[in-house]
Amino acid sequence: MNKGSLIKELFSNIKTTGAVTFSSKSLVNKMLSFANFKGAKTIIELGGGDGSITRGIIERMEDDAQLLVFEISKAFCDNLRKEFKHKNIQIICDSAENMDRYLNGKSADLIFSSLPFSLIPKESRIEIYKKSRTHLDSQGYFIQICYSYLLKFQFANYFKSIKTAFTLKNFPPAFIMICN
Repeated sequence: MNKGSLIKELFSNIKTTGAVTFSSKSLVNKMLSFANFKGAKTIIELGGGDGSITRGIIERMEDDAQLLVFEISKAFCDNLRKEFKHKNIQIICDSAENMDRYLNGKSADLIFSSLPFSLIPKESRIEIYKKSRTHLDSQGYFIQICYSYLLKFQFANYFKSIKTAFTLKNFPPAFIMICN
């Protein structure tokens, strides 16, 4: 899938992508800088999109780590499967609400998310929060890109510690919530 097709998919599904453009390299680098990949064996990405965050995770993760990428857009999933053919990367065309079905009893060391929680129906959003908390290792981190600081208050119902960062080097500028 070429860049034009990816952009068309982004705009034609704005309610599920929640973005007007893909994450900038600066935003991805800043987001991933809050994670310790050393020893992280199970990593989850919620909202694979065009693969910009996926690429950054792959560059940093250890060779024996497993990455599960959840994406609900079939077009994005097909593109991600073409680009990332690694045996330790699983592209899952399913809602993050179902992450427990794919973990085989494991907990995640890191969860990265660019899901548009403001646009996700409340019941689904709550289920994703609960499962993220339940299936995150006690020493693990849930790291979220978002465009509204107010989401911090939703995360506070599920995570005991939340730090925030901000970057102007993205359009639009973005917050990063680092939760554990």
